[in-house]
Amino acid sequence: MIESRLLRRLGPLVAIAVAYFVAGKLGLQVAFVNANATSVWPPAGIALAAFVLLGYDVWPAVLVGAFLVNVTTAGSVATSLGIAVGNTLEGVVGAYLVNQFARGRRAFDRAQDVFAFATLAAGVSTTVSATLGVTTLSLAGFARWSDYGPIWSTWWLGDAVGDLVVAPAVMLWAVAPRIRWNRAQLIEAVALLLWVIVVGLAVFGGLFPSRDKNYPLEFLLVPFMIWAAFRFGPREAASAVVVLSAIATWGTLHGFGPFVQATPNESLLLLQSFMGVTSVMTLALAALVAERKQVEDRLRQLAVSDPLTGLANYRQLTYAIDAEIKRYDRTERSFALVFVDLDRLKAINDRYGHPVGSLALCRVAETLFGSCRAMDTAARFGGDEFAVVLPETAEPAAWHVARRIAERVARDGEKPPLSVSVGVAVFPQDGGTLERLISAADRSLYESKERGRAKSRVH
Repeated sequence: MIESRLLRRLGPLVAIAVAYFVAGKLGLQVAFVNANATSVWPPAGIALAAFVLLGYDVWPAVLVGAFLVNVTTAGSVATSLGIAVGNTLEGVVGAYLVNQFARGRRAFDRAQDVFAFATLAAGVSTTVSATLGVTTLSLAGFARWSDYGPIWSTWWLGDAVGDLVVAPAVMLWAVAPRIRWNRAQLIEAVALLLWVIVVGLAVFGGLFPSRDKNYPLEFLLVPFMIWAAFRFGPREAASAVVVLSAIATWGTLHGFGPFVQATPNESLLLLQSFMGVTSVMTLALAALVAERKQVEDRLRQLAVSDPLTGLANYRQLTYAIDAEIKRYDRTERSFALVFVDLDRLKAINDRYGHPVGSLALCRVAETLFGSCRAMDTAARFGGDEFAVVLPETAEPAAWHVARRIAERVARDGEKPPLSVSVGVAVFPQDGGTLERLISAADRSLYESKERGRAKSRVH
């Protein structure tokens, strides 16, 4: 058991260290101003995501990964250790700021948190690694002090864009790894991916049908980022940014695209600035769209549900009854309507207060939820009255359900004890229209109250 726990703990640490090392070696392949400073640094995003998702205890993995990347590239053991400490502190500071001010792993749910993430993680925390790293190299003689500014800006931008491009994709896929697309959405997702690749190659890969391979056509990519944000969500939008970034980096290094300049490092600096801004704008737009969808879903839910109990409201009840009447016209299968009335709610409010009375209504609602089938509709009719629509149910079965509801309410074990009265009406024998059926159920309920059926006193 101890070995199993150790393996479960070491597994993620080893995975982080390996991912950091591999991504770091790839990034340092394009280090032009200094062997240890590159404008393309995905490990920054990997480290930030690891700290936010798994906690600060993963620091040894980041430290080891960063040390191995640098010690196998250039410099000495001392400089590699200093750089690794800076990289690790950058991730810790970035994660702390994101957790405190950008809602941690939910940083991409709201546009305001996206901007906070960009400012604090990508803008502020990355200064730690750039400052410690360049200072360490300069003190050890591996970088000239006169080059401190260019190396620092390259280092900082590489880390910042790593946070903006890599970290969001990793965090969003880790938080919601399951794909819930239907067939149409899957086809659309594949189409979006293909278009991002094709247009990305046209802009940055030299596929544009012209002798000039450096036309400023980066604006052609904007509609596809908007497509990802509007039609999918932050996770897919972040993934589109990663795909575009990989294509753009490859193309720019091969001399294609609008950001090619006199030197490769200058070209990459311009490209990374573009990708950073693109990522922030795309993620913010995706968050705004997601927020709007949540509000619309909430309003739609409120339109058909009771805000106190969560049951269907009167409008949804009448819709369900009308749907069952239309079903009867096709199948001639009857259905039942059960009315439930909470006894002596006023006495509960007077003795215990209205909050307890509201809680009593919720207790009845919970019993209705637990007593209904998936096809049934439980609703709050109004005040202290509830209703349940039972499709394909005859009168004996409906009375059985009604009595079961009354018994469960009486035995729920909470204080104060509750009791309910019940009534049943069956379509079409008790009423051939919606209004007549509701009226019949209401009469049955009050006949039950008068006879004292399924009723206990409130103490």
